[in-house]
Amino acid sequence: MTAPGGLFVIDCADPLHPRLAGQYSGNFLRNPRCVAIQFQYALVTDDDGVKVIDLTNPEHPIPVRSGVIPLRSANRLYLARTYAYVANGPEGLAIIDIENPEKPRLDQMFNASGALNDTRAVQIGSVNGSQFALVADGRNGLRVLQLISPDTVPGAQGFGPRPNPKLIATYLTKGEATCVSRGLERDRVVDETGGQTVVFGRRGSRPFHLSEMQRFLRHDGGGNLFRVEDVVRSGQNLLTRGGETLVPISSPSPSATPVARGIEPTPVTSP
Repeated sequence: MTAPGGLFVIDCADPLHPRLAGQYSGNFLRNPRCVAIQFQYALVTDDDGVKVIDLTNPEHPIPVRSGVIPLRSANRLYLARTYAYVANGPEGLAIIDIENPEKPRLDQMFNASGALNDTRAVQIGSVNGSQFALVADGRNGLRVLQLISPDTVPGAQGFGPRPNPKLIATYLTKGEATCVSRGLERDRVVDETGGQTVVFGRRGSRPFHLSEMQRFLRHDGGGNLFRVEDVVRSGQNLLTRGGETLVPISSPSPSATPVARGIEPTPVTSP
């Protein structure tokens, strides 16, 4: 959570007895306003814009000095795969490329030809093959933006296509629109035991538990972080930036004996 004094990490493993587990209160953040987390990184809006905090160890947040995007009026934000969407007050909606979270870049600023000029908050929702932004635009009410659609974005079915925002609807609220509830994400819902309950009308596997997710991030599920290096070509060889030659892994020879494969799901036994 954010407070004027910095970023605070609350341990909610026991929800009836939450505790302060870690914090960052240095001068990297100036009057932080909102935080959103994806993987081991937190993006925080403050007086200067958007800043990245490394939460690999949540008890010891570390500022990412290269992760700063200057914005004039950064308010609430939302992270969706490789893009961050930031309500940027009179300038509209800031769309930031976070594919490399330690080196984010401002992809575009969208204000619908000046119509979006009091943005306070944003939420992203998906419906079928399209993605939408619900924007609380202050005195202008609720705005609906179409971000991604098969007829407006090439490669719309990919993992992180570049959004092509378009203002498609406005709802005039009685007062200023300052916040938006959570949109419909493509997520899987589980109950308190971790068992899947629904996939918004679909079938699918359950979400990963924390211990399972750690295997993607750390050696042996709890050791050092996995790290990779860029590679360069030298003649017929591939080398890491550190100079190590990469050797292809030999493929096993195919077995001459046919392997019986199981059928899933198991067929019903004939009567």
